[in-house]
Amino acid sequence: MNTSSPWHLTASLALALALAACGDRDTAPTASPAPTASPEPSPTPPAPSPAPATDQWIGQWNGPEGTFVRITGGSGHYEVTVRNLDGPRTFVGRSRGDTIEFERDGKREALRASNGEQTGMKWLAGKKDCLTVRAGEGYCRD
Repeated sequence: MNTSSPWHLTASLALALALAACGDRDTAPTASPAPTASPEPSPTPPAPSPAPATDQWIGQWNGPEGTFVRITGGSGHYEVTVRNLDGPRTFVGRSRGDTIEFERDGKREALRASNGEQTGMKWLAGKKDCLTVRAGEGYCRD
């Protein structure tokens, strides 16, 4: 048999193509995954609320005869310690506008900015930076 005949070459070529087409399909190159869009940037968190003006009152304010009011905490939530002649007591206070409100002996009280004359206390007359609960109860910064 003559292996160089055109029919034999055509048959060999057809067989080679058939075998190539039936080869392992898993070796075919896989397509790259489609690129994903970059994530949206997260929204900027809201700016924190400015601290209430009453946060400036944090610290101790002194009255006559060893009395004082001490304010701790911040951001509108406070512990208000009042030391009078009976001793110190601590109350929960909250900023309400330009005051710090707290409840003492079942009564709502409020610290407000004042000067020495507005405290109604002769010992504090002439002072400029004070807090007053009511006439006759005030405290000033030294």
